[in-house]
Amino acid sequence: MYDYDLLVVGSANADLVIAVERRPAAGETVLGGDLAVHPGGKGANQAVAAARLGARTVLLARVGDDTHGRLLLDSQRAAGVDTVGVLVGGAPTGVALITVDPSGDNSIVVSPGANGKLAPGDVRAAASLFQASKVVSTQLEIPLETVVEVVRNLSAESRFVLNPSPPRPLPSELLAACDPLIVNEHEAKVVLGEACVSDRPEDWARLLLAKGPRSVVVTLGAEGALVASADGVERVPSVKVDAVDTTGAGDAFTAALAFRLGAGASLAEAAAYAARVGAAAVTREGAQVSFPTAQEVEAL
Repeated sequence: MYDYDLLVVGSANADLVIAVERRPAAGETVLGGDLAVHPGGKGANQAVAAARLGARTVLLARVGDDTHGRLLLDSQRAAGVDTVGVLVGGAPTGVALITVDPSGDNSIVVSPGANGKLAPGDVRAAASLFQASKVVSTQLEIPLETVVEVVRNLSAESRFVLNPSPPRPLPSELLAACDPLIVNEHEAKVVLGEACVSDRPEDWARLLLAKGPRSVVVTLGAEGALVASADGVERVPSVKVDAVDTTGAGDAFTAALAFRLGAGASLAEAAAYAARVGAAAVTREGAQVSFPTAQEVEAL
């Protein structure tokens, strides 16, 4: 019997958001709206999204011993995430500085802070969490060597899910463990590099699969997703909604998919459910505050 449906290993940031009429040019100062501070970071987002859906979720991350760190811990606990794996100290909490223009486009500068201090040794010290979790999910807002250490500490029965964001070329040891590797269009092209010789998502999925993952999911926004495995490539439709804010939607998708896979769903079934969760998330502003409950997903 597993203690957790999902272990998320990843980043926790404070998102500092300012609305601007336009972005400043070099040497220019512009006035913005009021500063809003929200809990964010791909790891923290995934953990909250899964817990909202009813998953027994635990987060392995690092925050600073500061106000932003306390904000992040509070938001995790409020969602029902077990924070036993959240380490405190070593550097200030990671921060994302976000400016949003009237069209909704944003520019982001990230200071990794404590996320950059989440080390391979922290993963090894959390061995009991890996043994207790059905599925382990991570991203690339923490050091790559730490993500590789995650793969080396998986239990024999647990499933590994990776969203390589922000994208970079990946070592074969990491790719071989992915079941699935979840990418959007931009991430697919970066991971494929020179091997990206097509504009068709179906081809990206096949090319990525040839790099070693056991399965691949390509997210296509409003067009749904593609799932690829040894059984072939299949399109999964999305639900039509009026999108308000896409922030965090990819994190909600990944968390939902990982949770459903752990519950025994097929890859296509899990992706279809995850597409519904992502669709629900884009109908509200913000990241964590927009993530739906299981009941809200059913109502779509």
